[in-house]
Amino acid sequence: MIVLFTDFGLAGPYVGQMKAVLHNDAPQHPVVDLMADAPRFDPKASAYLLAAYASGFACGSVFLCVVDPGVGGARAPLAIEADGRWYVGPDNGLLALVARRAAAVRAWHLTWRPERLSASFHGRDLFAPVAARLAAGQAPPGEAIEPAALAGSDWPDDLAEIVYLDSYGNAMTGLRASGLAPQSRLRVAGHRLSPSRTFSDVAPGQAFWYENANGLAEVAVNQGSAVAALGLAVGQTVAVEA
Repeated sequence: MIVLFTDFGLAGPYVGQMKAVLHNDAPQHPVVDLMADAPRFDPKASAYLLAAYASGFACGSVFLCVVDPGVGGARAPLAIEADGRWYVGPDNGLLALVARRAAAVRAWHLTWRPERLSASFHGRDLFAPVAARLAAGQAPPGEAIEPAALAGSDWPDDLAEIVYLDSYGNAMTGLRASGLAPQSRLRVAGHRLSPSRTFSDVAPGQAFWYENANGLAEVAVNQGSAVAALGLAVGQTVAVEA
């Protein structure tokens, strides 16, 4: 399958235009919308989300990843193979965490260019056609590079920040819960939060943190919005306390 991960949002033509290219170039492969509301213009926060969610997809899946505020600029277009999954996107750190956490990884800077390449929509004109080629079993059209040379190679293994706000008002962090002590407390926006296993283990309206279904430490309020109740935003620092 081909998996879309973007900050485009669902309004407007952008996701539809990329899907049209995929339907034309790889009609036999299903297209899955994983995320259209990745943190806008923020490849760093998005990188930790992508790494957490990608492992739930089968080997052979192709991720078409576009969080690309530098589109048309100096950043290179990139393809990587990490533990049997393919990723196509900008070399701006967005793919750095999936590469780092993989047991086996290869990377290429893409040298192929289509006849028509707009300066502002590489998702449609460059990344989508390459994703279709990879889904069809073709080799990446580029030059091999060392994965250690990827942008974002100096970012931490876990990011102690809020990286995503979902439609319920829950706030995901870039911290993997497996790396935290079971009774650790998280401090964010002036609030000190205790851990809980799930929502129903605390009273309605109570704030807490828990390990979400994809392994990230997530801040929530039972039957409420942590964003509204605690004043949370993407980029806020999260401190871990014993």
